[in-house]
Amino acid sequence: MDISIIIVNYRTRGLVKQCLKSIRRAAPLLDYEVLVVDNASGDGLPTLIRESFPEARLFALPKNVGFAAGNNIAMRKAKGRYVFVLNPDTMLEIGSLEAMAAYMDAHPDVGVLAPKLTHPDGTRQESVHRFPTPWIPIYRRTPLGRLASARTELDRYAMRGEIGGETREVDWVEGAAMFVRRKAIDSVGMFDERFFVYFEDADWCRRFWSNGWKVVYYPGASILHYHRRESADTGWILAPFTNKVSRIHIQSAIAYFRKWRGQALPRKEKAAS
Repeated sequence: MDISIIIVNYRTRGLVKQCLKSIRRAAPLLDYEVLVVDNASGDGLPTLIRESFPEARLFALPKNVGFAAGNNIAMRKAKGRYVFVLNPDTMLEIGSLEAMAAYMDAHPDVGVLAPKLTHPDGTRQESVHRFPTPWIPIYRRTPLGRLASARTELDRYAMRGEIGGETREVDWVEGAAMFVRRKAIDSVGMFDERFFVYFEDADWCRRFWSNGWKVVYYPGASILHYHRRESADTGWILAPFTNKVSRIHIQSAIAYFRKWRGQALPRKEKAAS
């Protein structure tokens, strides 16, 4: 088996349907499987999978275990030499899987490959980053982010003006689309389940770098991503009280910085501060 595509759903039945249709339409010329995890969504996804997408392997969970744990459940059952973690709000472009597999075959030191993510209008999304320090989520959620010095650091964190059409090594890539070598997973481990959702991707990439595996941005493959930052809908002060998603995001940020506190970065490049 070449590739195991893993999709975790929580109340995004319509998006999962469109994502699975895009995989069918792309008709990858590889031996692949699709594993769909439903986090007790109650949106009818298991019925949809059984009736309309019987080729997919379904894992209908009795409760919502989160993004990291949901992916891990499927990863333990995946048969592919590559695992493609894919968000439901994506559309697979024709030839993208083949391109990523070919690149990874030619570069055995790469553990994680990230395709270019695009908005519906074709523009590139900011999906690759430098490792953050605690100031980054503060800048992004408070008026401090309006300061000139903060904007400079946020630009550096998001690598604005640095990412073009070239393939390059990066600190970490967003979990919306992560093409990962199974051999690397076996040596590094799966997602850290202390992260219910958010920061599990940054943590995973940091662990890959720490164990000698490269993380690479590869614009030779493209994925359409209908991205919306739900966790940013509310500011830092009110978020813990009014927005559950924002509260989870803040908790994950705290968990990430506690986990890596005092530890040197695995790459020579300084983190965004």
